[in-house]
Amino acid sequence: MTAPLYWQTEGEGSDLVLIHGWGMNGAVWQPIVEQLRSQYRVHTVDLSGYGYSADLGSADFEQMVQQVLAQAPKKAAWLGWSLGGLIATQAALVAPERVSQLITVASSPCFSAEKGWRGIKPAVLSLFTEQLKDDFKLTVERFMALQAMGSPNAKQDIKQVKKAVFSRPAPNPAALATGLTILADIDLREHLSQLIMPVCRMYGRLDGLVPIKVAHDMDEFIPHSVKVVFEQASHAPFISHSDEFITELHRFLAR
Repeated sequence: MTAPLYWQTEGEGSDLVLIHGWGMNGAVWQPIVEQLRSQYRVHTVDLSGYGYSADLGSADFEQMVQQVLAQAPKKAAWLGWSLGGLIATQAALVAPERVSQLITVASSPCFSAEKGWRGIKPAVLSLFTEQLKDDFKLTVERFMALQAMGSPNAKQDIKQVKKAVFSRPAPNPAALATGLTILADIDLREHLSQLIMPVCRMYGRLDGLVPIKVAHDMDEFIPHSVKVVFEQASHAPFISHSDEFITELHRFLAR
């Protein structure tokens, strides 16, 4: 039995699980948790190898999904950002009775670019992997800068994210490397038709990691899903456009 992940629960109401992205930790959600906890019982987690779960070391994709399922409420809405979107989607596929609603934010079922599919070029992921070995703090900072690119308040956004994320222990380098492998290798596209719960997909139109074309291509994979595009946002709309983001989230969860 592995040690439990660092897990926080705040607020009253229906259960909502928030899953952070690569290089981050649960503190990234703090600004919006303060607004959500009046209506929801909000659960945030530090994935294995990140933040206060750094000592647990690296876990592969299936292990990460199972670790979160092991501590999540019996039934909850799951919201995953970026890499967290892959984890939330896989949880919804393997344990559909546990996921009442699925929300993905700035996420893709296949992050890696390939013929006819937009995404992160393999060379960029390889570069991140190499840079990680040299200076992982700098690499994570660069990744944060990428995430805020195009946002009208980019500098302020990056400052806010850094302050939150760096308030917790640094991620485990092996977990960061595994995360990049997941982003390079996992492809859930052919399984999406099996999703039985309501699905909402949120995107930033200016996102450099999940190009807006993915948002439109996904209409074919999950035709009955709700698509929300934040016109001025990049890869972290819940930070750069938190009020709009919370309005859209309420609207979907209340359906």
